[in-house]
Amino acid sequence: MSEQVQAPAQNQAAQDISELSRIRREKLSDMQQNGHNPYEITTFDVDAHAQQIIDEFDESTEELRRVSMAGRVMSWRNMGGSSFMDVVDKTGRIQVYVKKNLLPEGVYADMKKHLDIGDIVGVKGEVFRTKMGEVTVRALDFTILSKGLLPLPEKFHGLKDTDTRYRQRYLDLIVNPEVKDAFLKRSRIITAIRNYLEQKDFLEVETPVLHNIAGGAAARPFITHHNTLDIDMYLRIALELHLKRLIVGGFERVYEIGRVFRNEGMDTRHNPEFTELELYQAYTDYNGMMNLTEDMIRTVAQEVLGTGVVPYGDVMVDLTKPFERLSMVEAVKKYSGVDFTQVETLEQARELAKEHHIEYEERHKRGDILNLFFEEYVEDKLIQPTFITNHPVEISPLAKKCPKNPDYTERFELFITGREFANAFSELNDPIDQRQRFEAQAALKAAGDDEACDVDEDFLTALEYGMPPTGGMGMGIDRLVMLLTNSASIRDVLLFPTMKPLASDKKDSAAAAVSADVEAAPAPAEVPAVEEKIDFSTVEIEPLFADFVDFETFSKSDFRAVKVLACEAVKKSKKLLQFTLDDGTGTERTILSGIHAYYEPEELVGKTLLAITNLPPRKMMGIDSCGMLISAVHHEEGEEKLHLLMLDPHIPAGAKMY
Repeated sequence: MSEQVQAPAQNQAAQDISELSRIRREKLSDMQQNGHNPYEITTFDVDAHAQQIIDEFDESTEELRRVSMAGRVMSWRNMGGSSFMDVVDKTGRIQVYVKKNLLPEGVYADMKKHLDIGDIVGVKGEVFRTKMGEVTVRALDFTILSKGLLPLPEKFHGLKDTDTRYRQRYLDLIVNPEVKDAFLKRSRIITAIRNYLEQKDFLEVETPVLHNIAGGAAARPFITHHNTLDIDMYLRIALELHLKRLIVGGFERVYEIGRVFRNEGMDTRHNPEFTELELYQAYTDYNGMMNLTEDMIRTVAQEVLGTGVVPYGDVMVDLTKPFERLSMVEAVKKYSGVDFTQVETLEQARELAKEHHIEYEERHKRGDILNLFFEEYVEDKLIQPTFITNHPVEISPLAKKCPKNPDYTERFELFITGREFANAFSELNDPIDQRQRFEAQAALKAAGDDEACDVDEDFLTALEYGMPPTGGMGMGIDRLVMLLTNSASIRDVLLFPTMKPLASDKKDSAAAAVSADVEAAPAPAEVPAVEEKIDFSTVEIEPLFADFVDFETFSKSDFRAVKVLACEAVKKSKKLLQFTLDDGTGTERTILSGIHAYYEPEELVGKTLLAITNLPPRKMMGIDSCGMLISAVHHEEGEEKLHLLMLDPHIPAGAKMY
């Protein structure tokens, strides 16, 4: 019923936008016919910006300051022979007063006839303060520099839908000016990192994005093809191996800030392409990297924010205090009570895993199971900055072994707010050991592990020429920006996050491709659409319930439309997907659903689903699941089939279903 009511409303909104766009195009056409084509204007002299004009206003001088400014009209109040409007530029908003008898002849009439909210204008005038006390530019000349052919989102509700905000970031930046703050801080954070490393005598370099071998991390790569060389190539999954080649070559301190690509799931912390900092320093180890990492983060926060105590969600993160340092074994013992120093065999480790309901795979060794304990019991407890050190050798193919205990490596990960922020090693420079570890990784890849790496013969050759003792560190820039801007999702700190194309985008792309292929061909006769025929003859359904439910009981179930903000596979589970949902309340909802066999998480991001929202929280893999997503289940020839119910995207989050 709600869909039937919703559809006409959405259709009416689309018609209204189409009509407004038509009117704007008519205004543009009239301007062009009268010799005022805004798109032919190539320059406009700007000598002042909104905030600068306000800050520098001086009432003590009798002569009014003349300024030339430009920006987008965000509101317009027409009062007959005069108008007030708000114009926004890169620094903020300023009021502009436009009066007919102060402008050149005909300019005011043209403005009233052709101007719309959203147009970009140039204003030349003088600065004064109104009787209401607002610093204002009194226009002495006014020019429409660019015509907005689409209306901006409605004034009071603005642009709130997160999916639209991410897809049309340009519109988000126009309508929600506070969004710019995160991206301005992002730029300052990266600049501060560069300045810090330059002061430490590091050299910034650039290394290839296209690799012959996917290496340097355990991740699934994107694969492309080089036509001229006729070879498959990989978008880099890490910066590491080329930077360490430079250490071999004699550069003693190098770093790179660059894009890295991993063909993996998408959620609030992961985007398929992200910005990474990797740095390498000769003649130091992972302890030197710990000291540098801690000092750099503290320095950057102080420089960008003016403080080392930063809010993140409902906690305050203190970057001013010394970061805690725990070995992985110590951390697991502290938070789970299990002491892996007493675990000597794989069989003992597996028994402990079973006792603690930790799922492991047959390929997992003792060190892998220690890491599973860490992920289950420790990771989400590390809110304040904590270095976890001495990882098992099984999960650290590029780190040096600890001399006193070769089952572990000289490695650390930095955790803040329960998330990994940095990963560092005393770099492995023994080419014989490195070859053995590469070959072990290659064996895993051959066994079906698509995140394992290949043997990089050229890198091994470089090591055979000799690499000095070296410390290396990698840090996700996006996560650091999330922390320092108090952003809940990685998409809030990426200007253009990866999004699954909408159905309309796919149709447009397909149409463009067909158009390009048949540009010179005669138009074919229109082919009528053929309705897909679905065979239900082999479908088996569960018998309908014989027992009736009274209406009062049924009506207590709260069915709501929810929108998928993020979706990720639950660690250590082959079935569960964890959904982060917008249920219309303004607070994100988490629901787990065992449908991974039917859907990949990234394909569900942005979808509108149906959920029961008033079920009590239920623990699943240690995570509270607050509700249930509705699916349709049946059997065909003995095999279970499942379809997650997906609603019309026009239905808003929180809409109640009857």
